[in-house]
Amino acid sequence: MNTEKCFSKGEVIFKQGEEGNCLYQILEGSVEVIANYGKEDEFSLTVLGPGKIFGEMAVVECFPRSSTVVAKEDIKVIEISREELMSFFKERPEMIFKIMKQLGIRLKQLTDDYNDVTNAVKEAKAASAPAGAAFLSKIKKFLTFYSVAKGNIDKPSVESLREVSAKLSTDRPSNLETYEAGTIIFKKGEFARCMYAVYGGSVGIYSDYGTDNQNRLTELFPVSFFGEMGMVADETRSATAVAEADDTYVEIIRPEDLEDLMSESPVKVEMIIKHLSHRLRTLTYDYLTACKEVTELYNKDMI
Repeated sequence: MNTEKCFSKGEVIFKQGEEGNCLYQILEGSVEVIANYGKEDEFSLTVLGPGKIFGEMAVVECFPRSSTVVAKEDIKVIEISREELMSFFKERPEMIFKIMKQLGIRLKQLTDDYNDVTNAVKEAKAASAPAGAAFLSKIKKFLTFYSVAKGNIDKPSVESLREVSAKLSTDRPSNLETYEAGTIIFKKGEFARCMYAVYGGSVGIYSDYGTDNQNRLTELFPVSFFGEMGMVADETRSATAVAEADDTYVEIIRPEDLEDLMSESPVKVEMIIKHLSHRLRTLTYDYLTACKEVTELYNKDMI
């Protein structure tokens, strides 16, 4: 059973680097998420209040804690262990989308940060890029993040995704849509609150589809998911999805479908959450790599 716990102001709930076996939902109070807690380069990442969930990454993918969480005031939380997670979802299916949405918000924020740092890399490489105070102010966030996070983030493995995907390989939902090669599933700029699962054929994800600058970003095969940001982050499509083969079978998943999915195919719910978590970890790794590059370029320019 998940249990309620109380922590006093200033109390450490878990530490960076520890093995995690549970996640928490805040009922009362707030917590601060901190990198390198207690060290000279300690860095506050965010503050979370009532209703927010933390610690889910270690539970979903069995990763060590990536940061330390400290009670910012006296707090009350629900503690949910890895073993209890799917039972918790069965009892409270509305929490599935809540966790998905929280992961989606983090993905959106980190995508914006990643775009900012890659633009900073381009500026630093430009012949006219200044190494003065204005440029330092612009990249200070990236320099700080790299100094704190270096050595703490490894490129994530896809093994956990493979394991769950194998369980779904024989699953054939009744609500599959069939597309022929060249059919556009959705276009960049469209708004649709749903995501998709590929069960047959393949799907290409394109930027600038149908233009001279068309570029296929990735190709997806069974069993994989796409379009989740449109569902969890309430944003327009950032790319175009196209069926790449005849008889491409795709399942459409909407927020209101998640409760039934939990009853009919809990492993699919597990796969969706792992997919979002893995995408977030991969983007974090790419962001750190870009922060390292801009740090090295800046330091080289200052010599």
